[in-house]
Amino acid sequence: MDESINYRTAGGIDVRRHAETCAPEDLTDLVAQVEYRRGGVLSSGMEYPGRYSRWHLAYVDPCLEVVARGRRVTVTALNGRGHVLLPSFATVLGRHGPTEATPSGDGVTVHVPPPDPTVVFTEEQRSRRPTVFSPLRDIVALFASDTDPHLGLYGAFGYDLAFQFEPVDPVIPRDATDRDLVLHVPDAIVVRDRKRETCRRYTYEFTVTDAERERSTDGLDRATEPTPLAREATVPPPPEPGSYAAVVAKAKEKFARGDLFEVVPGHRMHARCDSPARFYERLRDRNPAPYEFFFNLGEGEYLVGASPEMYVRVSGTPGEGQRVETCPISGTVRRGADPLEDADNIRQLLTSPKEESELTMCTDVDRNDKSRICEPGTVRVIGRRQIEMYSRLIHTVDHIEGTLRPEFDALDAFLSHMWAVTVTGAPKTWAMRFIEANESTPRRWYGGAVGVIGFDGSMNTGLTLRTAHIVDRVASVRAGATLLYDSDPDAEERETFLKARALLETLADESTPPARPDAAETDRARPGEGMRVLLVDCEDSFVNTLADYVRRQGAEVTTLRHGFPPSVLDDLVPDLVVLSPGPGLPRDFATDQLLKELLARGLPVFGVCLGMQAMVEYGGGELLTLPEPRHGKPGQVRVLGGELLSDLGEEITAARYHSTFTTPERVNGFTVTAVTRDRFDDGHTEDVVMALEDPDRGLWGVQFHPESILTAAAGERIVARALTLARGHTARRQR
Repeated sequence: MDESINYRTAGGIDVRRHAETCAPEDLTDLVAQVEYRRGGVLSSGMEYPGRYSRWHLAYVDPCLEVVARGRRVTVTALNGRGHVLLPSFATVLGRHGPTEATPSGDGVTVHVPPPDPTVVFTEEQRSRRPTVFSPLRDIVALFASDTDPHLGLYGAFGYDLAFQFEPVDPVIPRDATDRDLVLHVPDAIVVRDRKRETCRRYTYEFTVTDAERERSTDGLDRATEPTPLAREATVPPPPEPGSYAAVVAKAKEKFARGDLFEVVPGHRMHARCDSPARFYERLRDRNPAPYEFFFNLGEGEYLVGASPEMYVRVSGTPGEGQRVETCPISGTVRRGADPLEDADNIRQLLTSPKEESELTMCTDVDRNDKSRICEPGTVRVIGRRQIEMYSRLIHTVDHIEGTLRPEFDALDAFLSHMWAVTVTGAPKTWAMRFIEANESTPRRWYGGAVGVIGFDGSMNTGLTLRTAHIVDRVASVRAGATLLYDSDPDAEERETFLKARALLETLADESTPPARPDAAETDRARPGEGMRVLLVDCEDSFVNTLADYVRRQGAEVTTLRHGFPPSVLDDLVPDLVVLSPGPGLPRDFATDQLLKELLARGLPVFGVCLGMQAMVEYGGGELLTLPEPRHGKPGQVRVLGGELLSDLGEEITAARYHSTFTTPERVNGFTVTAVTRDRFDDGHTEDVVMALEDPDRGLWGVQFHPESILTAAAGERIVARALTLARGHTARRQR
């Protein structure tokens, strides 16, 4: 549905906004255009209730650009539409010092002088010190209106902006042409709400009336000058091995002296990038994150990232108790090979005192930042050590909120947190000095922020982490780690490479999917191919999963409830019989008689849980009852030898579901090949049999459940091995 609205901003600019439904494919088109034209794409690929929802927006050919280099702020009209608004911006800049036109005549510049050293600013007023944010605040006031949620300043904020607030002397040489801030004023934005499944295109026309005349953007072209990809530069070598660990060692000295509580130094890695747009799309697909972005900043600079961390988000009506949110991340562990290993790694992360103290310190500093500008008593932690999972990493995250005091605005909230403790350290000023003294290159955009300052008083920004800064077809990826006194230098260095891995692998990926193996070759590689398996169901709850594991190995499975006549064995002629788990005791299912019939025919047997107990009972062994059942519990199984578990190492984790058990000395006629150690009521410990076998008769059994998720990948390997052993047993009998 198309609709148009008209409104006037607080600065007297008349705005006509037209909204129309569009196709999601329009966003894809804009992504491709941003590769060659100034613009930006912002999206969120994560759905965390209460924190993040899925959305996607893009713009191209903004009408105005705001750039800061040090204390110099320049506003440039990028097309005729921008020239309509430029005089209003020039008036705003003129409030902060003498202005001058740019050499091209398309822009205006002001140098914001540093604060008068004789004027004392309290800490409560620190965000109002004269800086490049002073004219930004007036630009927002010029367009201020609560009518539209999308119009605003879009772009990137560099790390060095903090030096206008913190007493940190630059040590690393800077290039005078480096930009510290690039913001766009777009006048056409496509917004897709992926939760509500809507996609809308918003276009804006501006009319400015002053004493001289009325100026309007109606009918003016939106196109700007293209910014083609620059020449190809040489990719720098990787960091020297051990160089980051050496910085960690220096930090530990500072911790010991009490100069620092924690610090987050980083270092750079590089890779080639021929298409920032294609890289952005691949990164979104492979590493979804709350803050995904792709900016063409002009002058050959691109930013592409998938940041896991919110910087500052502000919502609500200005002056009426706006909500300020942050989600500091600290505490990191790698992703596992499967969900079971993920769970183990999460347990390790949540039980680590070091990882907990990392996040605790970050949250305490963050709460301090909010207390500067929030209503007393409103700063609170609403989510503690919550788990967020990404393609390569698992993080612990706190979610903190506060209510902004009426005299402050979104920019005050932004500046009060500059820069986040999770990319600097604590105390912040001392941590930033350490970083400046020990990193080898300027951070540029890393550790700053990207996002939007809304003209409706809102703000949504993410930290520039997991970000590639692309110039001359070379992507620079910086990564760091949160260091504490008990940090291990080598481990922290490894963590930095792990954090950069998702971006570097995506950059290296040529997006050609690997060739799939020929299906026939895959089938021939499965050990059960061509085999017939009879699965005897002893009224168990897991028999179908066990059958599935067998089928995965290429075997044909027939499942029969216990109690079938022996003649069925002669009809089916199975290559392997699997005795399933089940409730009760083996004698409840007449397993002795079944095993007698199977052995008479020389059929190999694989018994699981009750099936293994049936073998013990058949051999004249003794079965006992555990003082406490082990149902759905993981157990550490120690492998003693044998054929079935021979390739699993000395110990595996496996799922236990049993009340009945036996011990090695109570087993007759079998070799015990695995045990676990249990503690009993009277305090003594004893080995409990977990696997046994008699290869000569073709009998193998396990007490644990290979088909449970707790047994993970080892379960499939055990089933595959049972099929291989059964095939070998049959071949030997036929010789």
